[in-house]
Amino acid sequence: MSDVQAQRAQPATSAEDRAMVLVVYGLYLFALFSCGLAGIAGAVVAYVKRGETRDPLWLSHYDGQINAFWVWFALALAGIMTLPLFGLGIPILVIAFVWFLYRTIKGLLRALESRAYG
Repeated sequence: MSDVQAQRAQPATSAEDRAMVLVVYGLYLFALFSCGLAGIAGAVVAYVKRGETRDPLWLSHYDGQINAFWVWFALALAGIMTLPLFGLGIPILVIAFVWFLYRTIKGLLRALESRAYG
């Protein structure tokens, strides 16, 4: 087996997982100001890294990040689609924004303390 294949076969270390979890949370925070584009990148990173980790602590963060993205995406889509209906979409978009911000900050604080997302 070549050196490159051997490196790919090894699971990420806990320090690498922690760093990548923090990167995803950073992308999610930036997504709030980039119309969600950074959030898409963060979700892709979370999906890729979730498959590489073996540590249940960081796996819980990747799962929480992926869940937060899809719930935010569904709420944002619902909000955008219902904007023409007497402005009904505005409160839905506000709820999506606040919910995503809460989930991101909660996860970030737990990751900084090396605690499971839980």
